[in-house]
Amino acid sequence: MSLAAPLVVAGVRLAEGAAAIALEVAAHQTVVLLGDGRSGVGRLGGFALGLERPSSGRVQVLGTVIADLPEDARLAFRRRVGYLPAGDGLMHNLSLRDNIALPLRFGSPASAREIDGRVSVMLAAVRLVGVAALRPAQASEEERRRAALARTLAFDPSLLVLEQPFDGLTPRVAGELLELARGGETAEGARRALLITAPDLTPALHRRVERVYRLTRTGALAVEPT
Repeated sequence: MSLAAPLVVAGVRLAEGAAAIALEVAAHQTVVLLGDGRSGVGRLGGFALGLERPSSGRVQVLGTVIADLPEDARLAFRRRVGYLPAGDGLMHNLSLRDNIALPLRFGSPASAREIDGRVSVMLAAVRLVGVAALRPAQASEEERRRAALARTLAFDPSLLVLEQPFDGLTPRVAGELLELARGGETAEGARRALLITAPDLTPALHRRVERVYRLTRTGALAVEPT
């Protein structure tokens, strides 16, 4: 296991009584971890962001254990990781455009004009230009998912942690959003490293990721063919 990998999970138990797992997301790779609600897979995002500390082992992100940092440093460091929680997590009193702009307005030194330009580019990338003024309740599930992914990409992070990002989407749309999340291809692979957690993954996406694991009933990792 390489400590230089963007995400390293070592000796972590995701549920009480479960086996300790070891997992690595290497640079330029997409890794998928499948498990139901009882498996504890939903906790991994919180561990990676330092929102909670695992009872055993450690989670290292971009060479750092975020949970060990002082609060101010944790907040600043989290901007280096794109995190999409289960569901869209959008603010329902804001338009889709303002939801995408929100992290930039509060966490970026860029001017209002620069932020507006960046958001316009992102809206075009996720095909939301025509509905950008809608609030989440007025938008379709697909449109909300697109907006949530765009917000996750606001700081152009090199590592993304996505929880159930494709629920309710067609395989075609899921594939499109996966490619946007990966950030395009380089000679080494995808421009970004991704960890995706979900109960399942549509078969059409298996061949578009590097590794797929499933948590067994004992909490151990089993490799699924891609």
